[in-house]
Amino acid sequence: MTDDEQPTHAPMPGAEALAEPLRSRWSPSVFDAEHRLPTADIVTLLHAAQWAPSNGNLQPWRFVVCERGDRAHQLLVPHLSRGNSGWVPRASLVLLAATQVADAPDRREDEKPVDAATNLYCLGQATAHLTLQAQAMGLWAHQFAGVDKDAVADELGLPPYWRIVAGIAVGVRGNPAEVPERDRLREHKVRVRRDLTEIAYGDSWGRPWSRLTDEA
Repeated sequence: MTDDEQPTHAPMPGAEALAEPLRSRWSPSVFDAEHRLPTADIVTLLHAAQWAPSNGNLQPWRFVVCERGDRAHQLLVPHLSRGNSGWVPRASLVLLAATQVADAPDRREDEKPVDAATNLYCLGQATAHLTLQAQAMGLWAHQFAGVDKDAVADELGLPPYWRIVAGIAVGVRGNPAEVPERDRLREHKVRVRRDLTEIAYGDSWGRPWSRLTDEA
């Protein structure tokens, strides 16, 4: 089945003015379980994250690269949630995104203390850059939280002051006939977002930015 024959959800209402690849980005759940990503493509995705805004060049992010079938992937798969255990393993690649959330025990006095909130923000920037780069390369990315992060961290030997925040499945679209009905139906789920008046406030928390209500 070609991409043209598969469901697509973009552009959605309100997204028409966005630039590509923002306009067409969405998160499919049916991946081609035979596809493999060339090493050069994986490196390009990591470069996209590398050049995201980085809190004064601290670059407070790390990515565990799990190629389908390798040891890191084998450590990950048993800890996926029930809802993710069907579709995530079919992706060509899973990247586990992590950031530092506390000071290392051996932090020097002249080192800046860890700001966990800012590090999480920067990790989000890095993953956004990575997923948009994937879209620009003709790949599809689906980010997910449904995994026992603590168990995977133990398996991988993460220091206790680092935290796995999310996974990113990357690959090409697959044949819906090869996956369970639950995952097929996910492809057709209507994507909606909160109205802008619910997420953009003005001079008081919870009060919509006045320009939005003026336009309504």
